[in-house]
Amino acid sequence: MNSLSVIILTFNEEQHIERCIRSLQGIASNIFVVDSFSTDNTCALATALGAQVYQRKWVNYSTQFNWALANCPITTDWTMRMDCDEYLLPELITEINQKLPHAAAATGGFIIKRRVYFMNRWIKHGGFYPHRLLRIWRTGQAVLEDRQMDEHVVLERGETEAFEHDMVDHNLNDLTWWTGKHNLYANREVLDLLAIESHTTASQNVESTLAGEQYSRKRWMKENMYSKMPLFLRALVYFSFRYFIQLGFLDGKPGLIWHFLQGFWYRFLVDAKLYEHNHRRQQATLAVPAPASVPQSL
Repeated sequence: MNSLSVIILTFNEEQHIERCIRSLQGIASNIFVVDSFSTDNTCALATALGAQVYQRKWVNYSTQFNWALANCPITTDWTMRMDCDEYLLPELITEINQKLPHAAAATGGFIIKRRVYFMNRWIKHGGFYPHRLLRIWRTGQAVLEDRQMDEHVVLERGETEAFEHDMVDHNLNDLTWWTGKHNLYANREVLDLLAIESHTTASQNVESTLAGEQYSRKRWMKENMYSKMPLFLRALVYFSFRYFIQLGFLDGKPGLIWHFLQGFWYRFLVDAKLYEHNHRRQQATLAVPAPASVPQSL
């Protein structure tokens, strides 16, 4: 078995956790689940499958994950990040077992391609495949960005290699759950955009550059292009680019729903919340009474 520990964050994930852990059992010597006090059978299922389960009150994703890095008894050479609605394809499991034990000394981490499934449809177009993410790294050589949204693993030293085969992101919850979750995501996205606007993002972030890895290029475009476009218009432009220029329409009806909701509705909701935030701030400023004038001495 590989000298590899996997960290999974959970909250009420009983319909995903078993699929996720079973796909990891063929590559990892330790699986750590950090749970936010689930009220379903998540913890019992994880424990039955051999995972070590810890519970901690939720703050945000990056805080929870970095707590896991610092507090779980990770003694393996490598560490991996997984979300509970993800799983590894068999060919990726084979590839990891073949390549990880023989990684070059200069290799600090491995990038994995992720497929997104929505309504049982693989979303191949609209810029969503391949989605390249740094998911395995040498223990102690990476942390998660301290951001409200789109947190990436920051590799502190070493080079990266990429696996050829894929992992899958396939959430089995219904559309009501999905829209509710993205409503909460929108609140975090507003905070992230405000931090970009005020230049108060955390200092430890992945590199923002067009010359870097896929996530670095996306970060550059978000910070230097998207965040500077007019509210509401940018949601329409982003959706149109994904759906028409990047051929999102080839993903069928599930693709239409996905690209419209994730690429337009969600982005429009973020802008609406941002507009509301700015409007309330302006109203609060106007409501502050002017200081009384001080009479001049005669």
